[in-house]
Amino acid sequence: MSQLDLALEAEISTRHLSFLETGRARPSREMILRLADQLEVPLRERNVILVAAGFAPLFPERALDDPALAAARRAVDTILAVHEPCPALAIDRRWNLVAANRALGPLLAGVDEALLAGPVNVMRLALHPKGLAPRIANLAEWRGHLLERLRRQIELTADAELEALMAELKAYPPPPASDRRPADYGGVAVPLQLVTPRGMLSFISTTTVFGTPVDVALSELALETFFPADAATAEALRAAMAG
Repeated sequence: MSQLDLALEAEISTRHLSFLETGRARPSREMILRLADQLEVPLRERNVILVAAGFAPLFPERALDDPALAAARRAVDTILAVHEPCPALAIDRRWNLVAANRALGPLLAGVDEALLAGPVNVMRLALHPKGLAPRIANLAEWRGHLLERLRRQIELTADAELEALMAELKAYPPPPASDRRPADYGGVAVPLQLVTPRGMLSFISTTTVFGTPVDVALSELALETFFPADAATAEALRAAMAG
């Protein structure tokens, strides 16, 4: 975004924005929040910017089991439950598992128990050689999709723990070149193709976040919901849940 574009979106003059950038003017608390909103700065980083400018942090950060977030947690649990028999899970900002529905369990059969000891990191669970990786038929494609999501997140947050996670994931043995033709979903989805005792299950996924959170932890919570990409997968999920 150019300086002119940002000034127009924030409804301030380019001269004033230039003075803020060069330190010739000090931003007010309201100006910091206005610019952060236009730049879609995460709430955690907005607090960092406010403190750096000499102001108190604005957005609280509470644990997800805090009574003040009980309504939000109930909403998460409801969404996960009604998504059955399809798998769904909630993750925090570092891809640690917060909650999951019953449909996820059967898909984790054969995963090394060490990877399921808390906190469970979903990225590690998916790509570790003792995790789901050996059973992901399109591992190269799915791995590239996950690493790209993580890369964008690191660019946005500069989180040192996420950078360490990225280094760990890249150090895993690279997947062999696939002779499978990637499934075509018109560029809107990358499928997950998982080999299971019930056959090949194919999923497409969506990520849902709270639209207007006022709590840091809640703003970083994401719901990953998986949908059957074909009729055979839908039937297998219904059968697994019935069993």
